[in-house]
Amino acid sequence: MKEILQTKRLLLRELNLDDAEKFYKLNLNPNVIKYTGNSAFKNIDEAKEFLENYPDYKLNGFGRWAVIEKSSNEFLGWCGLKYDKNLDETDIGFRFFEEHWNKGFATESAKACIDYGFETLNLKTIVGRAMKENLASIKVLEKIGFNFEREFDFDENNKGVIYKTVK
Repeated sequence: MKEILQTKRLLLRELNLDDAEKFYKLNLNPNVIKYTGNSAFKNIDEAKEFLENYPDYKLNGFGRWAVIEKSSNEFLGWCGLKYDKNLDETDIGFRFFEEHWNKGFATESAKACIDYGFETLNLKTIVGRAMKENLASIKVLEKIGFNFEREFDFDENNKGVIYKTVK
């Protein structure tokens, strides 16, 4: 279990197969995946298969990371950076169990990931994408220093926004 970074309250580490049940349960909540364009995993085995075949750590040296609360050792969700070869850009993403919303965990972990991206990975630019209605995620992006860049078609039914920050 490779630890990546720590904040005051949080530990971020690579996702592993032991996270499959939590990963599965996270996506079961329709409120959690409402603005993601993702669907729930069919079962824990599908979540395990996703984690087993998650290529980002090997390909890019980084990816989405498990967010663990230090005081309770509880899996709160995930946050991290993802490189998209086709777009040649790195984005920040985060997803947390609903009972942990509005406690600053997304902002705290995302800020740490941005700092890590700039200082450790020497990235020059990081983007954040959200559906236009996802005001909570947009607020997090603004809090961590991202600026509105442009709108785009998130999927066939939804408008999205792209925010960006530069080193």
